[in-house]
Amino acid sequence: MWRHQLTLAAIAVACFYSGELAAQPADPINGTWELNVAKSRFDPGPAPRSQTRTYESDGKVVHMTSRGVNAEGQVTEVEYTASYDGEDAPMPGSPVADTVSLKRIDDSTSEATLKKDGKVVSTSTRVISKDGKEMTVTTTGKNEKGQTIRSELLFERK
Repeated sequence: MWRHQLTLAAIAVACFYSGELAAQPADPINGTWELNVAKSRFDPGPAPRSQTRTYESDGKVVHMTSRGVNAEGQVTEVEYTASYDGEDAPMPGSPVADTVSLKRIDDSTSEATLKKDGKVVSTSTRVISKDGKEMTVTTTGKNEKGQTIRSELLFERK
C-alpha cells in the first residue's frame, strides 16, 4: 500500500514540475524584428537603409542574425550565438567587434558588450516593450571609425 502511495506522490510531483516548466514563458526576444529607421536615432549618422534581426532563444542561449543595407548601399550580415552568462562569443561579420557577451537584466531587458581584440568598443541595452511589439536597442561606444556613438534603434516585430 505505501508503495502505491509513494508512486502516486512521485507522479504528482513530476506532473507539478513538468507543468511548471511548460508554463515558463518563451524568451520575448524570439522572432523577427525590423528596424524602423524613421523612429531611430543615430549619432553620428548616417543611418542604415534597412536592418532585420532574427532571434532564436531558449532563454539561456541566443542565436541572432542581422541582415541589412548600410547607408552606402552595401549588404551587411552579422550573427552570433551567445549565452546570457557574460562570456565572450564570436561575432562574425561585424565591422566593429569580433566578440559579444550577453547578460540578462530581467525578462525583457538584456545587455550586450561588444569587444574588438579583447577591448570593449560598445555596450548595448536591449528592451522589449510590455506588449512585445517593439524592441529598443540603445548603444554607446565607438564605431569602426573610432567615433563616439550613441544610437537608439527602434525595432518592430514582424
